[in-house]
Amino acid sequence: MSFNATVGASAPLYETLYGSTDMASLSWAEKQWVAWYIWVGNPVIATGLMSFLLHEVVYFGRCIPWIIVDSIPYFRKWKLQPAKIPTPGEQWECTKQVLLSHFTIELPTIWLFHPLAESLGMSTHHVPFPSWKVMAPQVFFFFFFEDFFHFLAHQALHTGLLYKHIHKIHHKYSAPFGLAAEYAHPAEVAILGTGTIAGPLLYCYFTQNLHILTVYIWITLRLFQAIDAHSGYDFPWSLQHILPFWSGADHHDFHHMAFTNNFSTSFRWWDRIFGTDEKYRQYRERVKAMKKKNVDKEEFAKLEQKLLEQVEREGIVAEREAETGVKAKSQ
Repeated sequence: MSFNATVGASAPLYETLYGSTDMASLSWAEKQWVAWYIWVGNPVIATGLMSFLLHEVVYFGRCIPWIIVDSIPYFRKWKLQPAKIPTPGEQWECTKQVLLSHFTIELPTIWLFHPLAESLGMSTHHVPFPSWKVMAPQVFFFFFFEDFFHFLAHQALHTGLLYKHIHKIHHKYSAPFGLAAEYAHPAEVAILGTGTIAGPLLYCYFTQNLHILTVYIWITLRLFQAIDAHSGYDFPWSLQHILPFWSGADHHDFHHMAFTNNFSTSFRWWDRIFGTDEKYRQYRERVKAMKKKNVDKEEFAKLEQKLLEQVEREGIVAEREAETGVKAKSQ
């Protein structure tokens, strides 16, 4: 349906929402935004539906390239744990758990988001959009806030009952893959998802200057970050090689393999400041030392696999300690 036809079909709603808006000054994207809200006919439903669809399209859309990469042997040389490739059965089981969380936690919550957001002063159906100069620092704040929240909440999830009954599901895969980014207990989705949404809501409450488009950009980038961190691949062009403080797959893959260390999401600095990356840095130093040895690729692969197996064995012990609260006796 065209912009003019949509407006004409819902003239009363159009006058209520956009009666004082100069449509001639709007961009094509802004006109489509208006058309969406008018076409749906209810701002609450329009925002909720758009929010849910955005999440599903971005999440599974970003996972598909990693599913393809996992199916092509050529990319194994960049696989962080090359001996562990997810099977179709594992990917399907993961997808079912992810969809369960999406429909039991995220979908009901999303319908409350519009009235809560607008009550805090967030713009939703409004046009024109804010400029990039306004949105960019807001998105960075959301990254910063979520990363610190996740750093604290993630460590809490590694203790006692919280691990045994909630976070253990996410650690099913010691070698994660893209789809596993949101493979988690619904309670964990709610806990860690709070860090994703609380940043925008708090920012909106204190500044009264936030458009939901900025939140959508933030959610999209956050999903890309989470899925890529779980991909299991470290390419030469991966972002952590451009931005040294970016965590990336190399950082988070170790967390799944060793169970300990690297609790943050987007950035490395909290783990470095609080010393929760010590084992990870020791592991990287050992890999670096192995690369300096004058051995062929086949011999290096054997040495690396032996090191990976050692780290994973230590991780199994650490996981048991977290679940039972009993520290293992040293051999």
